[in-house]
Amino acid sequence: MLDCVIIGGGPAGLNAALVMGRAGRKTILFDEDKPRNRVTQESHGFITQDGVKPSEFKKRARTDVQKYPSVSIKEERVEIIEKASGVFRIQTKGGTDYMAKKVLLATGLRDVLPEIPGIQNVYGTSVFSCPFCDGWEMRGKALAVIAENERAFHMGKLLSNWSGDVMVFTNGYQVLDEEKDILARQHVTVVKEKIEVKSKGGQLTSIRLQNGQEIKREAGIVVTDLVQSAPFAEQLGCEITPNGGINVDSFGRTTVEGVYACGDTSLSTPSQLVIAAAEGNKAAAGVIMDLVEAAFLLEA
Repeated sequence: MLDCVIIGGGPAGLNAALVMGRAGRKTILFDEDKPRNRVTQESHGFITQDGVKPSEFKKRARTDVQKYPSVSIKEERVEIIEKASGVFRIQTKGGTDYMAKKVLLATGLRDVLPEIPGIQNVYGTSVFSCPFCDGWEMRGKALAVIAENERAFHMGKLLSNWSGDVMVFTNGYQVLDEEKDILARQHVTVVKEKIEVKSKGGQLTSIRLQNGQEIKREAGIVVTDLVQSAPFAEQLGCEITPNGGINVDSFGRTTVEGVYACGDTSLSTPSQLVIAAAEGNKAAAGVIMDLVEAAFLLEA
């Protein structure tokens, strides 16, 4: 019987595994190795790790985790999680079953890009999803915000922190009305026509409008839809928040006893390496505290 199974080997899952290992708790981390940030060239905003390549960060993190003998990492896909009589059965794609007292979901999110011609060619190289992660590298450039929903207003305002030349493209969606005038007061222009993204070698060069006009842009932000990468939270009956995240408390506990979640799955904070790692730390602490409390209750 395992103390905990962690599903997802990103920064949240790996930091959770580290904390579980340092508590000597028998844990398996399952990692399918399909990270959301696989298109990212560098990660920023994490002190001592600023500019680290995600693959290098993961390599170092695994080395840290593997110092602790109670934790193992398996590169397998989990297919089924079932709860019965207070414990969890975890089945992998290969058909192997594991039993665990606790399950920690660190499966993260999946970006769904808008259906705009050319957007795939620049995503992760010159057009990104988070200005806190990549704004410094875009500073002072001619920037585009590509957004088809009301988040266009927020992102247009935010990106102006890094450049005085920001244009918001809504790709034919009428999502900004009086907000357009508010943005204009800070010299942020809104363009509502349908668009096509033009680039060369992954570098954004211009935004082509439906009428044939091309507007030079050098980099930018695209607002993606975010969906859960795995269905386990809903299958287990965890409460989902209105924005599609998993509802958790400050120690990662979901509304289902024995199920925890951390990292981007909660959709409550910016998607950054340092935040995901911190949430993994806290969720693992929650697991350990609950295991200890359960042991004392059994002895009472």
